[in-house]
Amino acid sequence: MNSETYLDFCFIREASGDFSSEINQILSALFAGIRLHWYLDEKSDDGMDVVVAEVKGMSKWQSEEETIDFIEEHATQSFWDYLQGFQFIVYPPKRGCGSCGNQ
Repeated sequence: MNSETYLDFCFIREASGDFSSEINQILSALFAGIRLHWYLDEKSDDGMDVVVAEVKGMSKWQSEEETIDFIEEHATQSFWDYLQGFQFIVYPPKRGCGSCGNQ
């Protein structure tokens, strides 16, 4: 079963414009075939471009650790060059409510 997945990323680089398009391409390649969608918020301040990516959807990952493992194996160098912070929450599917003894 799939897990509810919420990923937040903060990407920063020196200002050169159109950063959100580049981040969108990076995320599209990284999460190809995974039922995740994202919203990108781009800002420029003090000579820096900042993109905050809010990613959510369904994934096969059962934990934050599995998510990190996937990203470490599949992310491009540009992803790592720009990444300045992240936060992950993965809610694996529950197996019953426990009220009837079936888990």
